[in-house]
Amino acid sequence: MDLGAGIRRALARVTGAALVDEKTVKEMAKELQRAMISSDVNVRLVFELTKRIEERALREKPVSGFGAREHVVKVVYEELQKMLGEKFEPRLGKQKIMMVGLFGQGKTTSIAKIAKFYKTKGLRTGVIAADIHRPAAAEQLQTLAAQAGCAFYGAPKGAAADKIAEQGVKALSGEDVIILDSAGRSAFDETLVKELKAMNAAFGPDAKYLVVSADLGQVAGKQAEEFHKAVGIDGVIITKMDGSGKGGGALSSVAATGAKVAFIGTGEKLDALELFDPEKFVARLCGFPDLETLVAKAKSAGEEEKLKEALEEGKLDYEVFLSQMKAMKKMGPLKGVLQMMGAYDLPEEMVGKSEEKMKKFEAIVHSMTKDERKDPELMRNRARQERVAKGAGAKLEDVRELVSSFDKVEKMMKGIGRNRGLMKRFEKMFGGMKLG
Repeated sequence: MDLGAGIRRALARVTGAALVDEKTVKEMAKELQRAMISSDVNVRLVFELTKRIEERALREKPVSGFGAREHVVKVVYEELQKMLGEKFEPRLGKQKIMMVGLFGQGKTTSIAKIAKFYKTKGLRTGVIAADIHRPAAAEQLQTLAAQAGCAFYGAPKGAAADKIAEQGVKALSGEDVIILDSAGRSAFDETLVKELKAMNAAFGPDAKYLVVSADLGQVAGKQAEEFHKAVGIDGVIITKMDGSGKGGGALSSVAATGAKVAFIGTGEKLDALELFDPEKFVARLCGFPDLETLVAKAKSAGEEEKLKEALEEGKLDYEVFLSQMKAMKKMGPLKGVLQMMGAYDLPEEMVGKSEEKMKKFEAIVHSMTKDERKDPELMRNRARQERVAKGAGAKLEDVRELVSSFDKVEKMMKGIGRNRGLMKRFEKMFGGMKLG
């Protein structure tokens, strides 16, 4: 179980309780402790956090319009957010960025992601390959730079790292943002410190980012302290945040050092990088919908109208279901889209549909009659399922799987539809359109 699932399970002790009293709050706090410690969050931080949550939940009066359940959830949300630090605001404009980190943390890939990030902001970007110790590091960065569409500089083998940095700045002087891949090592030592200081002096960076992997857990904080002491760091990039149970440990330990988490990497692709926003991150952990990101993705994929339809209560049939599955696919992995809508702990078999499975579902829907597509209840009949399966060249089990998936999505959509506060927020985002 990952950190988010554990936190949501803890909150369920309050949201599902008939009475929210001191006993309920303390049970929730213990559940939070178990979830966070199992996700490698520092024990001291965990107990300090849950102590504050208990005190505030029991002593503070709920704000106007909030009941006891909402008050406790609000307190948990606010305290988690405080623990993870402030939102990072990157500098946009001409600058030099130095990336530091040990081997195996995803530094080179993160450089390409950062280059692409700044390029999407309308800035010309270039990268310098100065990691002279890891075999094929320059070749990898050159390939990634080409994918990101940015300029590349790499010196002949044998050149010193600080000289490469110095020459790279001259070669890429026409770029707005120049990013340096610094020397790496398998461990932090004095030799690395000496080399980093020489590169820092030669390159003259405006910002320095440390790259660490989420699976380091609490060790991420120690690395942040060591690198900051050596050359100073302005932010930390945490990679492998796509499902790592150790993400909470890495985030909290870095924040505890006073360093800012700048970006989080959520996958291998170059666009799988997010500016770290504690509010949004904690909202996901608690199971709140990320409406702002959802709407942005819908707009970029040209699927805003279809998303509106999907969120209208009572409007789901097999034709709409299929169109929504296809629309969501354009917006990214289905699991991620559903999570942005507030549906987090859905069965993997429901959200892990492959392209082949989607094609099979499409064939099954096309094999239905018009009445069957419009009235989902008709598809509960075995004889109809067998006929549709034969017409689609599919197995009866495939039809039953589609019916089961449909039922789960319909239930989830109706749950969202009943949340009037959520619907009001959607109405505002969509320019006053009435939803449900």
